[in-house]
Amino acid sequence: LIGRAMTEVEQIEDRVRKLSPSEFAEFRTWFREQEWKEWDRQIERDSKSGKLKALAEKALADHAAGRTTPI
Repeated sequence: LIGRAMTEVEQIEDRVRKLSPSEFAEFRTWFREQEWKEWDRQIERDSKSGKLKALAEKALADHAAGRTTPI
């Protein structure tokens, strides 16, 4: 857009589009690692908050009540 500064995300997107195939592959590997690290942090937060305990208890209760299917 004319007269509008690019946001930081737009600047990053622009830079990513300009990467060579090998640079893009390297970036993609790095980015996936960052996603997994964030996933781990989210699991840790959910675990500490008790959110996972409630889900696990429900799953175990459903299984005990015969509401599950073997995979």
